[in-house]
Amino acid sequence: MPTSEPPGGLEEFLADPDNAVLDLATAVARCATALGVPQAVVYLADLQQCRLIPLNDDAAAADVDNSLAGWAYRTLSLRVQESPAGGMTAWLPLLDGAERLGVVAVHTPFLDPALLRRSRALASLLAMMITSKRAYKDNVIQRTRSEPMQLPAEMLRAFLPPRTIGNTHVVSTAVLEPAYEIGGDAFDHCLTPTALHATIVDAMGHNLLSGLTTAVALAACRNGRRTGAELPELLEAVDAAIGLWLPDQFCTGVLLRLDLASGVLRWSNCGHPPPLLIRDSRLVEGALEREADPPMGFSAFLRSGTDRQVHEATLEPGDRVLLYTDGLTEARLADGTEFGLERFADSVIRASTGGEVAAETLRRLIHSVLDAQTERLRDDATILMIEWHPPGREPRPAHR
Repeated sequence: MPTSEPPGGLEEFLADPDNAVLDLATAVARCATALGVPQAVVYLADLQQCRLIPLNDDAAAADVDNSLAGWAYRTLSLRVQESPAGGMTAWLPLLDGAERLGVVAVHTPFLDPALLRRSRALASLLAMMITSKRAYKDNVIQRTRSEPMQLPAEMLRAFLPPRTIGNTHVVSTAVLEPAYEIGGDAFDHCLTPTALHATIVDAMGHNLLSGLTTAVALAACRNGRRTGAELPELLEAVDAAIGLWLPDQFCTGVLLRLDLASGVLRWSNCGHPPPLLIRDSRLVEGALEREADPPMGFSAFLRSGTDRQVHEATLEPGDRVLLYTDGLTEARLADGTEFGLERFADSVIRASTGGEVAAETLRRLIHSVLDAQTERLRDDATILMIEWHPPGREPRPAHR
């Protein structure tokens, strides 16, 4: 028996000014009713992407790695299961652009194409609603935390962009640990109609002052970028800002710009580990390794008046570029050995050959490092990965 068409209530729901003051769970229920979806429950991914936390208190949390809800989250795919109480449950990923927020469970006596279409529309609408409300509703953020956050981490996370951004041709995704105690690591990325900009920063020290240094660096970079500055001017702006406001501090980092049409990658390395290039399921040794400039804000370099170097290379379709901080490669495994650069690259390569989406690759990678630790990470560990798939150009066959 086909489902009836939804009541014509979506327009009224969206136009109702009272929706602005609704708690999120109530807004979800009203939005579902307006779209003619029987019952919907939103699950948000926690900060470390280990669990999916329901907005409704009467629903149980789900494990990202060992549940159907987690399967929908990990693969960005629909999953349908029979419900023990009768009927069925459809699990749909919640995506705001390329950013994975969680999943929505639709409980229904039966599922037909019309209801599935409305459920997908509901998921899209809820993703935008959640992104909007979490900017000013602390209870949404609280749902996704499992422990108190230290002040430096609180400050830096307020500066961070979404973990994942992108479109059909490029994606940039990042992870950062330890989630509740970060001090000087951070990342940034943004899309323009013609380019992807990405930054990774690692400030000296592991305290509030380190966080302030990183925050100043990110703010200076964004300020310059939003006024149309190119890489040399961005670097000059960051150097000047740190030199003015925090003259005894400095930070390492990589700033890059990828032209979306041509694949031309331009970057500058300021005392940081060099970017890695993965092509045809293999690490291209030294492909993006260049002589590094001194760290940003480094007083001796600023006094020298020397211009920073900007390097250039051309990517091929399907290439992955990895930026990282040394807290990842220097992390100790259970046997005392370092995680290391080779193991890092190999983990990304194996995931890419298995067809994982980029965000899931990094999620699994950072958890493999955390799970191998006998104690907390000794240093912040940040990874940012860019994957380029230009329109009308297919990747070359994989290297054998």
